[in-house]
Amino acid sequence: MWEVIALEVMPDHVHLFVKHDPKSSASYVANQFKGFTYRVLREEFPHLKSRMPTLWSSSYFAASVGAVSAATVEKYINTQWERPRKRGDGS
Repeated sequence: MWEVIALEVMPDHVHLFVKHDPKSSASYVANQFKGFTYRVLREEFPHLKSRMPTLWSSSYFAASVGAVSAATVEKYINTQWERPRKRGDGS
C-alpha cells in the first residue's frame, strides 16, 4: 500500500512525498504516478494531446527520509509557495 504524505504542484515540477512498501523501487513509484496522472489528465483535458506531446519528462529525483524526520520533509513540501523563487531555481 502506498500513502501520499505531502503533495505540492509547482509551475515547473511536483513535490510528492510517498510512503510505499519496501518492495517497490523509487523508480517504479515515480513511473506509476507519472503514468496514472498522464492518463487521467489526457482524459480530462484532451486538447493537451496536440499542445503537449509529452506531459512528464523521464527524469525524477528520489530520496529516502532518514537524516531528517518525515515531518520536516512534509513541512518543506507544504511550504513551497511561501519561499521566494529565484530564476532557474528548481527547488
